[in-house]
Amino acid sequence: MPTFVVRIRDSQGKYRKETLNAESLVEARTNLRQQGFVIQDIKQSQGFKFDFQKIKHSFIKVSVKDRAVFSRQFAALTNAGVAIVRSLGVLSEQCSNPKLKKSLLDISADVQNGVNLSDAMRKHPECFDGLYVSMVQAGEVGGVLDEVLNRLAKLLEDVARLQNQIKSAMAYPMVVGFLATAIFIGMTVFLIPIFAKIFIELGTELPPLTQFMLWISEVLRSWRLLVVFAIVIGGNIAYKQYYKTPIGRQTIDRISLKVPLFGDLIQKSSVARFSRTFGALTRSGVPILTCLEIVRDTSGNQVIANAIDAARVDIQQGGVISLALQREKVFPSMAIQMISIGEETGELDSMLMKVADFYEDEVEQAVKSLTSILEPVMIVVLGGMVGTILLSMYLPMFKVFDKLG
Repeated sequence: MPTFVVRIRDSQGKYRKETLNAESLVEARTNLRQQGFVIQDIKQSQGFKFDFQKIKHSFIKVSVKDRAVFSRQFAALTNAGVAIVRSLGVLSEQCSNPKLKKSLLDISADVQNGVNLSDAMRKHPECFDGLYVSMVQAGEVGGVLDEVLNRLAKLLEDVARLQNQIKSAMAYPMVVGFLATAIFIGMTVFLIPIFAKIFIELGTELPPLTQFMLWISEVLRSWRLLVVFAIVIGGNIAYKQYYKTPIGRQTIDRISLKVPLFGDLIQKSSVARFSRTFGALTRSGVPILTCLEIVRDTSGNQVIANAIDAARVDIQQGGVISLALQREKVFPSMAIQMISIGEETGELDSMLMKVADFYEDEVEQAVKSLTSILEPVMIVVLGGMVGTILLSMYLPMFKVFDKLG
């Protein structure tokens, strides 16, 4: 009996993959629908088959910039009246990302066979997430696909710009930190043992600081370094496993929001992402409950995701978005007030975009402030590390000078 691999959505709205045995594809679909599942994708299992291209593509990531460029070009072709299948063919030919190129070819083939564009894209979550698919679906239903694609391109370009600002701001501290660590290890491993040997031959008693640095040097040059690596790797694995648990993720994300400097940056970045995504979805005609479900999955912080989920439950019961978000005490009061005004005036999407613009500017200023603070701190740390090593070498010299005197 053939085995089928399916991707389904249950009654709680959660997606998961399952395998089942059935005589045919029709029987497999019928059995799943009778159980109340919504079928997202279904295909027959081919058993074990070594596919080098598939393994190679699994290591390739589709960046936000790749999707933004594709959306902008796809919108231009659609607006010019080019058929969707031909547009996908043209874009796949000039696509430089192999994973995205393969997905576009598969989507084009599905569309040719009569599948909706959004349903075809849903089969490739590594390239097109729930946000993207929902907006495309809304554009298909409303007949404004080109307009929705332009909004998607603008949304993704804003996200890419924010990510680039954060990466460029953190580049300097990371480079200085790497250089500081490399200099410290190099001087500790190669320089301190030479001076320590000279002082010992002269019969000089090594001060505690020099003895401590010499012990670090011995650790770095012996098998005990493997123990240090094992502890670091083990701690990293334990952290990741704990973060995968619901309690662990909520605990760590809650602590991250309270970390000085970084916590404020995380909160503002999450609010900006929430507002931009929510505004783009509502402007494209996606239902509010679906919007909140998508935004919850893209929030990036479990505490904020829980607040959005609680707001979604309140709205299902007839509540108001602003009051529901205010009850969780996660979003800033100004953002809550602006969302409330948007609900009262019936311009929620426009107000959400204004909130996103404001907090993206706040994030940009926060990143600049954080960089201005980190730069002198990293210089002080680098100077302190080098100074500690030099002091550990010079202290024994003073005792040698005393003996010679």
